[in-house]
Amino acid sequence: MRSTYHVLGMNCGHCVQSVTAGLTALPGVREVEVDLATAQVTVRSEGALATADVQRAIDDAGFDLAGVVS
Repeated sequence: MRSTYHVLGMNCGHCVQSVTAGLTALPGVREVEVDLATAQVTVRSEGALATADVQRAIDDAGFDLAGVVS
């Protein structure tokens, strides 16, 4: 399954690493791709992820989940 999220506050490689580490720690996540230019994070997972879990991981990394793109 592929899901894309709009994440605010990311602007450098360290931001990418923080968001990626937080999301890959979630059960079932296989891959995380961050696009700084569009502020979008695409997550590929074995199944659907609970938005609350994604929000918590992004919050814990120090960023804000602005919404689900797809």
